This record gives sequence, C-alpha cells and structure tokens, in this order.
Amino acid sequence: MPADCLGAVQPEGQLAVVIGKTARKVPVSEALDYVFGYTIGNDISQRPWQQADRTMFRGKNCDTWKPMGPWIVTDLDPKGFRIIVRHNGEVWEDFSSADQIWDTATWIHELSNYATLYPGDVLWMGTEGADGDMFPGDTIEVEISRIGVLRNYVVAEG
Repeated sequence: MPADCLGAVQPEGQLAVVIGKTARKVPVSEALDYVFGYTIGNDISQRPWQQADRTMFRGKNCDTWKPMGPWIVTDLDPKGFRIIVRHNGEVWEDFSSADQIWDTATWIHELSNYATLYPGDVLWMGTEGADGDMFPGDTIEVEISRIGVLRNYVVAEG
C-alpha cells in the first residue's frame, strides 16, 4: 500500500477473461470462441481516493493493485464458477459467476461493439459487492473453482 494510503482499501475477487483472438462486433453466440482462457483477479480499490478524484486512476491503479494468476486455464465453461474471497482465512464473499449482471459472452459482445479486443487483453468480470478493509499484515485469497487460488499479502510501502 502506498505510504499516503489511508482509509478503506478493499479487495475485489473477480473472474478475469483472457482474450485469444481479435474481436470486433462479435455476436453473443460466438463470443466464447474469442476466449483464450480464464484466470483470477484481485481488483484492489482505495475507496476514499475513488470518491475524491475525478477519475479512478489513483484509487484502482497503484503498483501491485491488479494481481492476477496464478495461471490461465483453457477450455472451461464460464457459467457457474464459484468465487470465494477470504481475508485472513475468513470468507468475505462467496458467489457464483452465474449470478453476475452480464455473463462472459454478453460482456464480450457488448464491449466488442465499441472497442476492438486483442489477444492478451483481459476483461475483469466484476464482483458481487464491496468487501471489508484490508491492512498491512493481512492475507487475501481469491479462489475460483476449476482455476485455483490467488494469494496476496498486504504490505506497506517503504
């Protein structure tokens, strides 16, 4: 965490979709053909910065704040992934990718109507809600069924 980072810093466990081939104006029925694979993302957010700044630059994009991994898994159906976020071993979130606002195919379709997606681009599929605050010394785990566990250790800058 940056030295001047005070206030609510929260993890957001998310399914991350890695694009495998160039996609532009892709129909929903073909959208999953453009996916290389799936991995785990932890979209760290500093809430006071998000509220104070005119953009999300600082509140979402500090060094180390978009960890992904630990690997990319191919040939999976993105419906019904179980996504669990743990803070120091305690479950903070437990939800299904099937319950998200847009499924993976719809998200690829919608985004590709306005932006060309290229191999290696990563789409973050969102989370079910805000988690509690994390502090230096904490451990955050994001687990997604059939993919694995992404473990992050919270460390103060300096």
